[in-house]
Amino acid sequence: MLEVTVIRADTERVRRALAKRGVRVDLSAFLALDQERRNTRTETERLRADRKRISAEVAGARRAGEGAEELQARAKELAALLTERESRLTELERECREFLDPLPNLPDEDVPAGGKERNEVLRTVGEPADLPFPAKDHVTLARSLDLVDYQRGTKLGGSGFWVYGGDGARLEWALLNYFVAAHLSDGYRFVLPPHILTHEAGYAAGQFPKFADEVFAVERGETGPERFLLPTSETALVNLHRDETLPEAELPLRYFAYSPCYRKEIGGYRSTERGTLRGHQFNKVEMFQFAHPERSDEAHDELLAKAERLVADLGLTYRVTRLAAEDTSAAMARTLDIEVLLPSVGGHVEVSSVSNARDYQARRGNIRYRPRHGRSAFVHTLNASGLATSRLMPALLEQHQREDGTVALPEVLRPWFPDLLLTPLTTARRLTAAERNA
Repeated sequence: MLEVTVIRADTERVRRALAKRGVRVDLSAFLALDQERRNTRTETERLRADRKRISAEVAGARRAGEGAEELQARAKELAALLTERESRLTELERECREFLDPLPNLPDEDVPAGGKERNEVLRTVGEPADLPFPAKDHVTLARSLDLVDYQRGTKLGGSGFWVYGGDGARLEWALLNYFVAAHLSDGYRFVLPPHILTHEAGYAAGQFPKFADEVFAVERGETGPERFLLPTSETALVNLHRDETLPEAELPLRYFAYSPCYRKEIGGYRSTERGTLRGHQFNKVEMFQFAHPERSDEAHDELLAKAERLVADLGLTYRVTRLAAEDTSAAMARTLDIEVLLPSVGGHVEVSSVSNARDYQARRGNIRYRPRHGRSAFVHTLNASGLATSRLMPALLEQHQREDGTVALPEVLRPWFPDLLLTPLTTARRLTAAERNA
């Protein structure tokens, strides 16, 4: 949620920042509404004080045996006026909230205006492999290596689902274990969150109300999904300390979580969506920090470095891209994407988004910290994929394939995949697979 005092004090800057996202709203109308709300609140507080004073005078007159008819009449008038003013204040607060709730976060100053066409590649790490043989795409490789069963995934869940089997399931689990081990060694706290969250969780994360239709609702109410399947662990992690005030000395709090992610994304037959590149369910390890505002940028750099190290240690060529304002998630002030090279699509695909929400989510979730001196303030929240697997596996297959049809896996996966080699189905393996799939 945007800070109202910032809208009041620097209206033009807020207007320009929202315009970078293509959002144009009547801030003047909101400020007039906000002024009426403030005036009504002041009047309501004055009426409450007057009613309290007159009630005391009525009680004093009765104790003294004096008549209190005029005071009682005045108290009745005040009570009626106070009820009317309180009702109006409730209405004004609702209208102000309805205006603010859908507004996205203000992008940082260095975030380019516009959509995906304005994204900026900051650096590229590694060189594309010059393979001396005709390269295969990840779908062909996954099938020849008996890693993913797309047909049966569709049979079980419909379009946008797949089944990992055999070495595919082993590789998926090896990647997840690699991420978990890396984050534990860096001192992050491991969390396994519930997969079903409440409406309040979606609101604090910035998912609701604007993007309520993008989640899989389990229960619906008048205001949207009452409970829903989490689209990412970030939605759960940001709510761990909702309505809490954290000691300043404990910041930053560093967490990571594993979960499947459930999203209403439609897979297709285009090269950029085939296989496991886009689907309704995929696995991801998510990093999250509750940070002190003065060290927010430092926390963002830390998360980016961690995510980059994971990708680099997998031996993948990748690039880091700064997202333009319209391509940045609504709750985030800035996002840097790590995108791995995928030759079959003629470009790169995102495997980690490293984002800083500043105090936007903390305001929605009322998450504060208490300094040793002074008043409490809102924390900053940051998240980063660490990592998502559904696009990593295609990149590993395409970048590490060999002429004989095998795929060499990186050394970091040896603890969970000791032979570090994916091999095509032999005649014997094909018979076993056929028997298993019969």
